[in-house]
Amino acid sequence: MTGKILLIAASALALLSCGQKPEKAEGPSPAADSSYQDRLQTQLLDAKPGDVITIPAGTYSFDRSLSLDIDGVTIKGAGMDKTVLSFKGQVAGAEGLLVTANNFTIEDLAIEDTKGDALKINEGENIIIRRVRAEWTGEPKTSNGAYGLYPVRTTNVLIDGCVAIGASDAGIYVGQSKNVIVRNSRAEKNVAGIEIENTYDADVHDNVATGNTGGILVFNMPNLAQPGARTRVFHNKIVDNNHKNFGLPGSAVSSVPAGSGVVVNSNDQVEIFDNDISGNKTANIIVASVYSSGLSREGMTSAFDPYPEGVYIYGNRLSDGGKNPDNLKLQALRVAMFGPTGALPDILWDGYVNPDKLQNGALPDDLKLCVQNDGAEVLDIDAPDDYKNPKIDTAAHACALKKLPPVELPANLLKAG
Repeated sequence: MTGKILLIAASALALLSCGQKPEKAEGPSPAADSSYQDRLQTQLLDAKPGDVITIPAGTYSFDRSLSLDIDGVTIKGAGMDKTVLSFKGQVAGAEGLLVTANNFTIEDLAIEDTKGDALKINEGENIIIRRVRAEWTGEPKTSNGAYGLYPVRTTNVLIDGCVAIGASDAGIYVGQSKNVIVRNSRAEKNVAGIEIENTYDADVHDNVATGNTGGILVFNMPNLAQPGARTRVFHNKIVDNNHKNFGLPGSAVSSVPAGSGVVVNSNDQVEIFDNDISGNKTANIIVASVYSSGLSREGMTSAFDPYPEGVYIYGNRLSDGGKNPDNLKLQALRVAMFGPTGALPDILWDGYVNPDKLQNGALPDDLKLCVQNDGAEVLDIDAPDDYKNPKIDTAAHACALKKLPPVELPANLLKAG
């Protein structure tokens, strides 16, 4: 969107909340003023703890990034489909909005068509992202920004009622963080719908992930400041995530096959339960090591644990997956094991285990991949030996693990807003 933009709807009260005098009905609205981005950035720069910066309904154009580094600020719009910050003409900056602050809330607005990430929150504590839409309009493409909603190195994070569409990496991404809840949100037409990476203690629930390459990802990647563990993925709808992968070649998500429902990669103590997972053409659930991700092992330190351990899958409703995997080896495996019209089982495991932890040829119970899911089968594809001896061994995974406790956030973050 270029040039001056007319304000869709703004009452005198809404304008006053943005610190402006009410204008006559026939006069220009804030969005029609090309200096509006300067006024908003000035508000962000001059903000004090406790301030609420209200952006009225309307579509606003920006050609450079916005930033905030003051603790205790709230940015509030009139609704994710009413207050739209458009960066379609962005020529400067790596994000739409960059926040480096604690006790930050953003709600009821949309950020569209940023050059890079839509909303990045770096090293903050007590963060609320509520009813925010991050979207790249038009067809999904590699040149879109990598991340929609992107808190990284944060603690105590609530992402609630949000929408993310068209990110070339992850629509909703939480990285290297602690104590996270992602709920009531929708991720669509991203490479990764929702991704939890190198993060401790995350609950991902009551979301919809559809039309992505991969629906919900729980990853540990090497060479980052912290690993992660203890993620619960539950009561989500993860359906028809079959979009062609349009991630940047060489990125972590570029190796995710189209048709992946839930993917656990090198992460420990992951629970997947009470989800509706269906129609994902490679597999409804994939559990794998970074060794089978296609990423280079060069520079991977000995401190990094590449093996997914203590993964517990139970009580999900799984159906209609594995019919057309986006991987030539998996496609050949499907035909060889299940016939031309057959399908891969609901759960694929690459078969990598840490040989140093084996006891009498098997992992200890607390490190196993355990499945209690109404007859759902696990196919060990034998990736370590190049798919030579794939097998279904139901008994090997017929175990149960101690359940993880719910994630607890400070009470003020969970208050209805």
